[in-house]
Amino acid sequence: MKIEESTIVETNDYRVIIYPASRSFTPKESKVITEKLYDFLATWATHGKPLSSSFKIEKNQFIVVCVDEEKEAASGCSIDSLGQVLREIDQEFQLGLFDRMKATFVENGEIKTLKLKDFRDGLKSGEIAKDIEVFDFSKNSYVAFLSDFLLPLRRSWAGIYID
Repeated sequence: MKIEESTIVETNDYRVIIYPASRSFTPKESKVITEKLYDFLATWATHGKPLSSSFKIEKNQFIVVCVDEEKEAASGCSIDSLGQVLREIDQEFQLGLFDRMKATFVENGEIKTLKLKDFRDGLKSGEIAKDIEVFDFSKNSYVAFLSDFLLPLRRSWAGIYID
């Protein structure tokens, strides 16, 4: 099920896990990812108890998985099983879903992803404008995702790289 179709109430207990790709998905990749996640989440459980979950492909580049932990909390084993499915998807399409040493931002209406070092260097040299918006993949609640997933550079985690 997709987030838009979910009946889960949006609360801070609605856990979010974001998997950022290093590039946009092709239509075929989006279709396969959707099918695999739909099948996996239909049977996703923790200690034999089903998890109330959903997912969304955001901006054609980010996989956002949500769990209603008011009903049942995701355990380490269940998170590991989700990670395994995402690793398989990552290997199949070479998406860089587990590369955390990158920055993804919007510049002139276009989503760009750079290695963190190249991003910092670009900001310092002025190659990257200071009026960009930066994605924050550390959001762990749906409310935080909705309000702070994309922030102006100065308000984002990357604000430390500018004067």
